[in-house]
Amino acid sequence: MNWYEKLSQYFPIEEMKSKKHIETLLQERSDIYHKNEGPHHVLMYVETDQFIFIDYLFVSKDARGQGLGGKLIDELKQHNKPIILEVEPVDYKDSDSAKRLHFYKRADFKHAQTIGYNRRSLATNEINQMEILYWSPTSETEESILNKMKKTYELIHTYKDKEIYGASYQPADQVLKIDKNRKDGDILADL
Repeated sequence: MNWYEKLSQYFPIEEMKSKKHIETLLQERSDIYHKNEGPHHVLMYVETDQFIFIDYLFVSKDARGQGLGGKLIDELKQHNKPIILEVEPVDYKDSDSAKRLHFYKRADFKHAQTIGYNRRSLATNEINQMEILYWSPTSETEESILNKMKKTYELIHTYKDKEIYGASYQPADQVLKIDKNRKDGDILADL
């Protein structure tokens, strides 16, 4: 299987960028968008001067539990910048969603509880709620994380969206917001 097949079999369609979108990012945004691939993993990430955003992290079932995912995260932590990623809320029918959250909790990620993230999928036309997790070597505020996430959304998620998909995603300010009244709580707390 090639790297895109691995990602698209693991991640839900509403979270997947098209192969054309990712290839365009790798070619045209190679200054910030990167692919780290091995026989048992695919890591797609953004690195700016201020932060790292993990777009996709896939570790094959054959290699899970052997420390490969942790090693990849530790390599990113060595850059000494905040690391941000998106996860879907826990789906108790999907054991992988809980395992992913356990993995990030063990890697010392925190849940950005006040950031609301609701985006319409161009693939399904449904509104999808996502959660933001982050790790930081310093005391990062959730507002700072929100601003970094908005930058990622504008630089990467919506890059040439109209050209590639024939439609545009909503503006970042509609998708990502601080909401101090969110009722969801810390999704990592009960793990």
